[in-house]
Amino acid sequence: MIRERKKKRSGPTRKEAILEMATVFFAEKGFRNTAIGDIARNIGVADGTVFYHYRTKEDLFVAVLENFKEELIRESRDYLAAGEFADGLEMVVGLIGFYLSLAARMEERFLLLHRHYPYQLAEANPACRRHLEDIYDFFASTYEQAIRRGQEDGSIRELPAHKTALIIFTMVDGLVRIGTYRLYQPGSLYDELVASCRRMLQPDKV
Repeated sequence: MIRERKKKRSGPTRKEAILEMATVFFAEKGFRNTAIGDIARNIGVADGTVFYHYRTKEDLFVAVLENFKEELIRESRDYLAAGEFADGLEMVVGLIGFYLSLAARMEERFLLLHRHYPYQLAEANPACRRHLEDIYDFFASTYEQAIRRGQEDGSIRELPAHKTALIIFTMVDGLVRIGTYRLYQPGSLYDELVASCRRMLQPDKV
């Protein structure tokens, strides 16, 4: 029985456990107010174990960001692969709802993404900058893909696809950000956001 219980609890490796706990601390307390000792104590390892896997606290933060990026992109690709959209406009609407639901489900990690520190670090750390760019470039490109599809099937009028994709994604992500800081509930503004995007994208009525 004891051996069976241990097998069931095998779960994440130490390195994975460090990443998970570091994500919680960096999101809730920020980079500067997070101590490696706190992370280590909460998973029952010595400080040296953390530094064995990650040379510095900055390296650990970048690893957390990379892990989050990979999860975001993986889940988004799964959604796009499974999605059956009537046309490009409905794909845009689907992407808006998906991003809001993803942010609600991963609220803690989105708080990490919306803190000031990652962007400050990105100025001096190329790896951090690359991970941030990968995240935003990926999501902007999905909206652009939907807009171009809509222009081909006639559900979206002719407009600059790339710039419009950036504008729409900025609107959606901005709504998530004010939700992160408890200013508004993003879901309560979903209908208005979708209606605005439809007005922006739909062909002019003859």
